[in-house]
Amino acid sequence: MGMFSFKLPDIGEGIAEAEIVAWHVTVGDMVEEDAPLADLMTDKATVEMTSPVTGKIIKLNGDVGDMIAIGSILVELEIEGEGDAQPAPAVGAVQAPVEPVPMVKPDPAPKPIAEPKSEPAPEAAPASVATASDRKTVLASPAVRQRAKALGIDLTDVKTMESGRVRHADLDAFLSYNGSGGYRPAGGRRQDEQVKVIGMRRRIAENMSASKRAIPHFTYVDEIDVTKLEELRADLNATRGAKPKLTMLPLLITAICKTLPEFPMINARYDDDAGIVTRSGAVHLGMATQTDAGLMVPVIRNAESLNIWQLASQIVRLADAARTGKAKSEELSGSTLTITSLGPLGGIATTPVINRPEVAIIGPNKVVERPVFRDGQVVAAKLMNLSISCDHRVVDGWDAASYVQSLKRLLETPALLFVD
Repeated sequence: MGMFSFKLPDIGEGIAEAEIVAWHVTVGDMVEEDAPLADLMTDKATVEMTSPVTGKIIKLNGDVGDMIAIGSILVELEIEGEGDAQPAPAVGAVQAPVEPVPMVKPDPAPKPIAEPKSEPAPEAAPASVATASDRKTVLASPAVRQRAKALGIDLTDVKTMESGRVRHADLDAFLSYNGSGGYRPAGGRRQDEQVKVIGMRRRIAENMSASKRAIPHFTYVDEIDVTKLEELRADLNATRGAKPKLTMLPLLITAICKTLPEFPMINARYDDDAGIVTRSGAVHLGMATQTDAGLMVPVIRNAESLNIWQLASQIVRLADAARTGKAKSEELSGSTLTITSLGPLGGIATTPVINRPEVAIIGPNKVVERPVFRDGQVVAAKLMNLSISCDHRVVDGWDAASYVQSLKRLLETPALLFVD
């Protein structure tokens, strides 16, 4: 028998270290060649490291949340033979990088809630054995099942990436958005819990903190009457044929793109170190999107060149790619302006945090129907508040207010959206 030290390989792109976001093995486990060992996150991607050899895990060098340098020993294994040479390390599937910003969900339709069925409760499975339904419907390692059991998590409730196999990272994401995973003591009250901030959640925390520290934010909010816009949207959807269904976003993005040429300071990126603001001619629109792993920002490239139907298709495609982990690196970087919406959750107004190094972020809020005075008469109108947060080093309050007024003019007279 010999010892084999698996060193963290050079993942590329000048990365000097990576964060351990999930272990898939524990000391004493027997692993086969190409079996998953751990997930590591860099500034560029999340990488699944797989074992280059078959052997027994002797030592794990690091806890979840620790940073480990490239070339450092990640795992030590006991293997057959002398073990004095290390084969080329295997690197597993790479997930795309992220640029998190607050508050997004591109207006998805609410999911129906199934009626609970009245069925007798099944007999509990033995404490040390997963239920038959788990074995049939959920793929997970024994270590993942044991951890889920200890946390009181039903594996059927945990969403996974495209592999369909529940990993520790999936449990971490579930815990981030579901508290303690559903565990409650006998009294029905949640116990205090300490959750380590790691992986995607750490990236979000770091990026948002840097944005608030470096950027003097201000937010401007105005009310927009979208009655005619909603009527137009309904008419277009009624006659769309095979085209994708329109939400408010494609129409709003069209208005954003048509007004930006007069306000180039809005569609820009600020290099703090160089003291240079780059005003972009093209509109690469970031679309903040909620995923199980955290907030991601897929980018609609050259949005100004797309019509409303093409925008609708891109919105659906990119949001789905982000949620399933299939978005490419180039689809998750390089935005010049971001739009963020709480979708059906709505809200009266928001104060979104700028997606640095951009200088502005736009946040549409919920459409509500309220009585308004029009020509001396009280009529029903559909109203929506629109928020914009700007970098006061680059954008003045007058610029932000003037830009929103320009947007308002197009959205309240939607025929102008289709006039060159």
